[in-house]
Amino acid sequence: MAGGVFSVDSTPVTAINVGGKLTLSIIISCIVAASSGLLFGYDLGISGGVTTMVPFLQKFFPDILRKAAAGLVSSLSASKVTALCGRRNTILFGGILFLAGGSFNGSAENIPMLILGRVLLGFGVGFTNQAAPLYLSEIAPPKWRGTIGTSFQFFLGIGVVAANCINFGTAKHTWGWRLSLGLAVFPAAVITIGAFLITDTPNSLVERGKIDQARKALSQVRGSSIDIELEIEELVKWTEIAKSVKQEPFKTLLKRKYRPQLVMAFAIPFFQQLTGISVVGFYSPNLFQSVGLGHDGALISAIVLGIVSFASVLVSASIVDRFGRRFLFITGGVVMFVCLIAVSILLAVVTGVHGTKDISKGNSIMVLVLLCFYAAGFGWSWGPLTWLIPSEIFPLNIRTTGQSIAVGVQFIVIFVLSQTFLTMLCHFKFGAFLFYAFWVVVMTLFIIFFLPETKGIPLESMYTIWDKHWFWSRFVKAEDGEENHP
Repeated sequence: MAGGVFSVDSTPVTAINVGGKLTLSIIISCIVAASSGLLFGYDLGISGGVTTMVPFLQKFFPDILRKAAAGLVSSLSASKVTALCGRRNTILFGGILFLAGGSFNGSAENIPMLILGRVLLGFGVGFTNQAAPLYLSEIAPPKWRGTIGTSFQFFLGIGVVAANCINFGTAKHTWGWRLSLGLAVFPAAVITIGAFLITDTPNSLVERGKIDQARKALSQVRGSSIDIELEIEELVKWTEIAKSVKQEPFKTLLKRKYRPQLVMAFAIPFFQQLTGISVVGFYSPNLFQSVGLGHDGALISAIVLGIVSFASVLVSASIVDRFGRRFLFITGGVVMFVCLIAVSILLAVVTGVHGTKDISKGNSIMVLVLLCFYAAGFGWSWGPLTWLIPSEIFPLNIRTTGQSIAVGVQFIVIFVLSQTFLTMLCHFKFGAFLFYAFWVVVMTLFIIFFLPETKGIPLESMYTIWDKHWFWSRFVKAEDGEENHP
């Protein structure tokens, strides 16, 4: 959302309404957009549970590669779609694709139908993951952007828990896998219907030259048509500046002054997956089975883990705009590191260096407790903030492109780790958790030294954080006589 213009030294040069009030329109719009996270969460949760169902394994061999490739391709292509068609329409398109994918998977009778369904799901997730975080960042007032931005991860967590509960209820039935996969149509229907009820963001409408619609949308989210002209003028100004750069967005992103944003677009989602959360979530039923909790116990444990993870997002939402993004990143990293080290020590002592000794149920529960604390640390830090940071640091001319790179990197790393985690667990035993603990240290140090604080800064003034940074300032200084702005 537009909200104030700042000079490079952060001294306000204009004083306009920054839209700090949360109106009913903003709340409804953000709930609808954030519920896009249901799609990704449900897909992650269902995939892990279904792969433990014997009837499914007997009938199909899940093809993760095709789905991951679909998600990657769609996230990159969604950059153009989001810029040309708008954030809301891209969310709608993603919901329709996910709806079709769920229908194919639920009715699959052969591998080609299953693959087609998984590909459609991948495209649907790719489009919604691209557009929804941008929508949330642009529609939110600056002082509430952190809280609203974390709502995507909250709904993602709900999707994971719902999927795990459904897996638990259907696991013992021969048709259980079909119901689990087919029920994906319900979150997709929620997104598809909800998208018709909300307006696009004023930023997106101005970007596409629809000034009158942007004025109407801004008036709607403000709850009043008073004092919006200055904000519209500001949005138009920044859009004209962005469009004055006659260069393909991917090439623009490679310019030296955008080096900080480009690094963050790669590093943040890359590090998020190297916390190990997706593979722990994806394989949590298998993981807990392997440490002695049995099939039912494994699915229940996965549910508990999911509940802890999404509940901790509420902690993040309540304090992210008060204490800032860096505080949550760092504290979450410390908690995750301690828990991963504790799990690796426990497994090493109880199962032996070679992992050949049996583990008691009490020790299995201890593993679950430690992983719950680990999930909580992730839930208030790298979970929601991985969606928030890339969506708020890019200037308008490369915002959709930057977000597409962040989502694409996430899909690539998820695929690589999902293909290697069980092999790593079997060969490295407790060392697999030491591997992720090492990366948690690396990413926490990265945040400490390289990520400046973004809380409360309007999107159009976000470039100022790099000018003052001890490392990034050397890259963002004006080049070839350009003004030092996006």
